[in-house]
Amino acid sequence: MKALLELVRAPAALSVPGDMMAGAAAGRSSTPGLALTSVLIYWAGMALNDWADREADAVERPERPIPSGRVRPGTALGIAAGLTGAGLIVAAASGGRRALGVAGLLAGAVWAYDLGLKRTPLGPATMASCRALDVLLGAGPQVRAAAPMALAIGAHTYGISILGRAEVTGATVKTVRGALAASTAAAGLAAVSCLRDSPSSKDTAARASAVLLLASHLAATIPAQAGLRARPDPEQVRKAVRASILGLIPLQAAAVAGSGRLPAAGVLLGALPAGRWLSARMATS
Repeated sequence: MKALLELVRAPAALSVPGDMMAGAAAGRSSTPGLALTSVLIYWAGMALNDWADREADAVERPERPIPSGRVRPGTALGIAAGLTGAGLIVAAASGGRRALGVAGLLAGAVWAYDLGLKRTPLGPATMASCRALDVLLGAGPQVRAAAPMALAIGAHTYGISILGRAEVTGATVKTVRGALAASTAAAGLAAVSCLRDSPSSKDTAARASAVLLLASHLAATIPAQAGLRARPDPEQVRKAVRASILGLIPLQAAAVAGSGRLPAAGVLLGALPAGRWLSARMATS
């Protein structure tokens, strides 16, 4: 069981429902079951990633479940297919035909990324589209209203992806500029989504909370990324990637808080320490 949990990166999935929650907040929608769809497809992508990378991992990361022999390649591929199918079924049951269509696009983007696009120039954009589609999954019929937030989370994911490609070789000036531009654009797009003139956004507490969370997003990401200008070595790049991933949570929470759903935003922020605790438990068990 521990090997299977490692295969799908189980604790990391706590960052995924926030995409759907951000989309639901922007689109004034409420389909909680779609959060499960997001998690199932995310887990499927992680299992498929390890299946696709099994030969490279045998050399570079032999401790992973497949090269270590704890999970068979066929089992990993079967898990990826089964979780994808389960995610689509939950989408249809929770949100009907529209949700099934968006979930189908999301699953297709995940499989395309893992099976071929990851190492091409289209890799970062494909990963960004996965997160953006995840936001739109929660938006219900109000896709246009959720578009700024989908673009915000997609832009932030793009920045993480281009930084991730430099974890081995170190960052170039172009990479650092791209990541900084992506994080800044994400905050701007999120501000458009959170602070636009709508009944819920006129609430002072909601607007103040959204602004504070957007500031937290920038504080978590910009200093670490900007520091790569002076120290672009792989170790610092990895630290910047981790900081940027942590910055995703307040970005998602800003959308939720800006819609007036302050308790839900608090729950979302609580996913961060919970994920760290679960990761630590898995590492020591």
